[in-house]
Amino acid sequence: MRPSEAPVDPNTEATDPEAAPEAAAVDTEAISAFSLRLHPLSYAQPFQWLQAGMRDFLRQPVIGAFYGCLFMAMGWLLLTVYRHAPAYLLALSAGFLLMGPFLGMGLYQVSMRLQRGERPDLGDSLTAWDSHMGQMAIFGGVLLILEMIWARASLIVFAVSFDGMPDLGGSIEKFLDPENLGFVIAYLGVGALFAGLIFAISVISIPMMLDKQVDAITAALTSLRLVLTQTGVMLLWGALITLLVIVAMLPGFAGLLVIGPVLGHASWHAYRASVAD
Repeated sequence: MRPSEAPVDPNTEATDPEAAPEAAAVDTEAISAFSLRLHPLSYAQPFQWLQAGMRDFLRQPVIGAFYGCLFMAMGWLLLTVYRHAPAYLLALSAGFLLMGPFLGMGLYQVSMRLQRGERPDLGDSLTAWDSHMGQMAIFGGVLLILEMIWARASLIVFAVSFDGMPDLGGSIEKFLDPENLGFVIAYLGVGALFAGLIFAISVISIPMMLDKQVDAITAALTSLRLVLTQTGVMLLWGALITLLVIVAMLPGFAGLLVIGPVLGHASWHAYRASVAD
């Protein structure tokens, strides 16, 4: 056999200097906001996410109760601010939307460990953000900017609705007085706009950053894409979250001891059901 006809070892791969960069480009492109495949969702699934969240809470009740106490403390802070500075109520409510997903990150970590058959612990959940600090900081910065704009918009609504700052005395009845109907509609309208935007970009963003090596912008755009393409189901999910939080707030915010962590665990399952591996 001539040297030119020597057999080629099938286990030997040809090296092309341009192949590696091309493969790297494909890998980078593989995880982007518009290439990640989203699963079609049904209207029954939000209720299934809540059931799965309750199961995770019951499997790790001590960790769940720890985060529940944090959510309840946030509720007490909200009530204190309303009694002494009602104009800042909606702005602080935005703080719930800002802090909630980050507090929930520890709960996402617990659910992720349980799903993988691993044993979670409180210390591990408290440092879940450690390996994603840079992207979490970027995402937190975006939410903080939105929260500051929301706060400013709320104060503007107060300024144009009243001659000076009204004395609502921390009373819900005074706040909902029929004479203040125009103010209440504008106030809640502004709140709904910003709350909807924050919900749209964060509903699955943080669990996605925890689970996948994606940047904050990719996670936020994927979350927004999910809301825009599965609008009905995600509106139902947002309505369930809102309803449960309101119910949890009624008995002195004590309901957040359970509902807070259950919603955190459920949010992990919402992400896993929505985004393909």
